[in-house]
Amino acid sequence: MPHLQSQISTADGLCPVHTFTPEGAGPWPAVIIYMDAFGIRPALFGMAQRLADHGYFVLLPDMHYRFGAYGPLDPAEVFKGDFRAVIGPMMALTGNTPAARDTAAFLAWLGTHPDVAGQHVGTVGFCMGGGMALTAAGTYPDRVVAAASFHGGRLATDEPDSPHLLAPQIKAELLIAGADNDASYPPDMAERLTAALTAAGVRFHAEIYPGAAHGWMKTDFPVYDHAAAERGWAAMLDLFARNLP
Repeated sequence: MPHLQSQISTADGLCPVHTFTPEGAGPWPAVIIYMDAFGIRPALFGMAQRLADHGYFVLLPDMHYRFGAYGPLDPAEVFKGDFRAVIGPMMALTGNTPAARDTAAFLAWLGTHPDVAGQHVGTVGFCMGGGMALTAAGTYPDRVVAAASFHGGRLATDEPDSPHLLAPQIKAELLIAGADNDASYPPDMAERLTAALTAAGVRFHAEIYPGAAHGWMKTDFPVYDHAAAERGWAAMLDLFARNLP
């Protein structure tokens, strides 16, 4: 179950990436994981490998590469202080628009990789990465056939790069999983997003997980919820099984 590290040249520089593959010989369908704001760390490696163990070539890029060296960060420790002061400067250098530019390079790289099967890919994002995963689906509709957002924030806002504005371009099937304790994805935003997707005829399943808090999928978050996370994993794996060869 190899975990390899390399770099992909993007429009903005060299992005460090990690790849995870199943045992045995490929090729396998590819999934891109868009990380949360706390960046690359062991918990993300574990999630990437778990997905790979289900038969996928997993690409985990470091979306904070514009910031430079950092961490790895331990969310439980960072949350004890002013976490916004730690992750804010990193988040300021990324977002949906830069991530969309980066994804062009990721897709080109995956498209020629000998261990990747076909040109269709899936995307999944957590927290900050949730919007990136949906943005990728709307920006590259001929490549992204399934996209999942877990506790993604700011998915339907008045900003010009709000993911809901891309609904008319999306061809992928979407999974949007939110928490009922999440100020970054309040009920009115959820309604705005689902209304846009419905009007555009997008195939999607949107659900609010009762009792869950923002970040419940991440094993190193203080709010990690094992039961809710396992529900999320099952839904994500079903999404990818339906849409990736």
